[in-house]
Amino acid sequence: MNRIPHTLILAALKQHVAELPDGREMRALGQGTWRMGEDESKREAEIEALRTGLDCGLHVIDTAEMYGEGKSESLVGEAIQDRREDVFLVSKVYPHNAGGDELVQACDATLERLGTDYLDLYLLHWRGNIPLEETVDGLEQLKADGKIRAWGVSNFDVDDMKELLALPNGKHCAVNQVLYHLGSRGVEYDLLPFLQEHGIPMMAYAPLAEGSDVKEKVFNDETLNRIAEAYNATPAQILLTWTVRNGNVIAIPKAGQKAHVEENGAALLLNLTEDDFNALDEAFPPPSEKKPLDVI
Repeated sequence: MNRIPHTLILAALKQHVAELPDGREMRALGQGTWRMGEDESKREAEIEALRTGLDCGLHVIDTAEMYGEGKSESLVGEAIQDRREDVFLVSKVYPHNAGGDELVQACDATLERLGTDYLDLYLLHWRGNIPLEETVDGLEQLKADGKIRAWGVSNFDVDDMKELLALPNGKHCAVNQVLYHLGSRGVEYDLLPFLQEHGIPMMAYAPLAEGSDVKEKVFNDETLNRIAEAYNATPAQILLTWTVRNGNVIAIPKAGQKAHVEENGAALLLNLTEDDFNALDEAFPPPSEKKPLDVI
């Protein structure tokens, strides 16, 4: 695919959104930052990539205190300087920090590294030993204090979600962020339908199979490459279009280069057919039984 003007990418992104329970919208493609900020020689290119993403309308930027032990958040903070209003900013808290004073301190440290006084969304990175009710109460207090606009979870399976939603304030959960890509479809069996039933969008991390042992298999797949060639697109663009196809999934691929960000954003300009999706189903069949939640 030839280089596409940022204005066209922005227009396409505005047509592909997922609605949060509080009525706010997240565009279906955002920017992940796992492993960004860790290599000083890449810093300038990574900041340029994030800013290019904002120029294209990729307003969701996802990070975490775990990524580089804060280095990713610091990088994002530099990239969004003077552009906070353009960003839907997401970060995640370590499970061992997800309660009591530790949660407040972790959130404050995240805000300081990001150079902002609030997060649009704050996620529990995965379940730990702190009781869920304590975590939820703490997140609700952060929301009441204006430090976060909403909260959610990450790496929660159906049983975890049921336990969460049964808590007094559990229904305030805004999203669940899990691993999801063409080569990892286990969540489609019951988790994704459960989230849809409860009006909770799903964030797909590593939608391009980053860090996965099946990445080579996915990108070398004959069907995927045939479809990409037919649209004068890249396999990555087909993968992103596939990931957000049903309207309530937000994909957050990482791209440390300006050109890669533009390529990702242009994926939503593609209009795959039902035959295309059926062919991808044949190459990578959806799950026929419950599988453990896939993580990397």
